[in-house]
Amino acid sequence: MKNLRLFSLALAAFAASFAMACNNAPKETVEVEVETPVEEVIVEAPKTVVDIAVGSPDHSTLVAAVTAAGLVETLSGTGPFTIFAPTNAAFAALPAGTVDNLLKPENKDKLTGILTYHVVAGNVMAADLTDGQIVKTLNGQDLKVSIKDGKVMINGANVTAADLAGSNGVIHVVDSVLMPK
Repeated sequence: MKNLRLFSLALAAFAASFAMACNNAPKETVEVEVETPVEEVIVEAPKTVVDIAVGSPDHSTLVAAVTAAGLVETLSGTGPFTIFAPTNAAFAALPAGTVDNLLKPENKDKLTGILTYHVVAGNVMAADLTDGQIVKTLNGQDLKVSIKDGKVMINGANVTAADLAGSNGVIHVVDSVLMPK
């Protein structure tokens, strides 16, 4: 019986040694590639002064006028442009029929003259304006800047929103249509 126990113990030791020897074999490694989803970021192109006006519900009349005058491409160019942009309410305050008459093809030159009277070459921010300053418009005529109690006016029209910056200039919203002389 003692021999059987000794034999069993030896057999167990041999089996353990054999199992350990088998475990020392080189291990296979398996590489698994895991794809990490990449979040796609859409970078919006900078908006031009025309894009800003198009995106404003308060400037649909101005956009229609710029389109009728054939100025969309010009004002979408490199600029820079400073635009004093009248609101729809400013156009509505003109005498009845004025806007409809200006939008007619035969009045394109007059409309262009009025619209270019609202545009100054350069990127003029509100902080750049001074009381009494005279700025030359793209139609060749001058606008007068007035500043009183921190309020900016252009030829008497109130600037109601300033420094709407675009990739090719800046817009200042005004509450009146500026009429050239």
